[in-house]
This record gives sequence, C-alpha cells and structure tokens, in this order.
Amino acid sequence: MKLITTAAALAAVSTLAFGISIAGAQDKPTLEETYKDIESVYGVTPEYMKVYPKQGIAAAWALTKALEVEKGALDPKIKSLINVAVAAQIPCRYCIWLDSKFARELGATDAEIAEAVAQAGLTRHWSAILNGMQIDFDAFKAEFGGE
Repeated sequence: MKLITTAAALAAVSTLAFGISIAGAQDKPTLEETYKDIESVYGVTPEYMKVYPKQGIAAAWALTKALEVEKGALDPKIKSLINVAVAAQIPCRYCIWLDSKFARELGATDAEIAEAVAQAGLTRHWSAILNGMQIDFDAFKAEFGGE
C-alpha cells in the first residue's frame, strides 16, 4: 500500500515538474532570437556561439549577457580586467585577446591590464606555495587576525 502511495506521489511530482519545464521552455527565446540578440550586442554572432549546443545557447547567452553586459555591482572595465587576469591564468588566448580588447574599449590602459595580469599571477604564485606546502589553514587565518 505504501509503495503505491509513494509511486503515485512520485508520478504527481514528475507531472508537475514536467509541466513546469514545458511552461519554462515556452518562455525561452528561439535560436534565431538568441542569435539576433547576440548580434545586437557584439555586432556579430561569433562562431563559438554558433557551435554551442542549440538547446543550451539561450541559457548560456542569458548568463553571459547578465554578467557581462547588464549593469551590476562591478564597473564594466573592472569586469574586463578580471576576465583578462583569469584568462591569463587558465590560459585562454581567445579570452585574453577579446577581453583585453573590451577592456581597452572601456578605457583600460596597457598598464592596468598588465597590473591585473600580474595580480592574478601573484595570487596563483602564493596559492601554489600555500597549498603545496600544506600550510595549516587555521594557523594561517590566525596570523592575519581571522577566526
């Protein structure tokens, strides 16, 4: 009896979840609408976005646009400098090139880009030392007045 009740409950939840996903899918922009929106921002729909899985590009673009284009807590130039710094550490030559271009368009100087990259390198350097030497985390925090 309990097995039947559990199965019925699971079926109801599955139906509800399926209904929600169908409703959510109806709100999702079409592939063509997504490409058109990308082009309105970049002036082109880049090849890397065209080869992205079709079922996921709308969501990937929505996230990219929300973090890269829409107003947030960080200034767009700072975002681009962060992107260059991270890209230098990954490394991703595509990202380094494009985010450096965007950073410059947003007013970043070569000195600011160099410093952002150096900061990322410095963080990576000390991270390698701290982790590689297995410095005790609680002792590390205590040295800097942390809890």
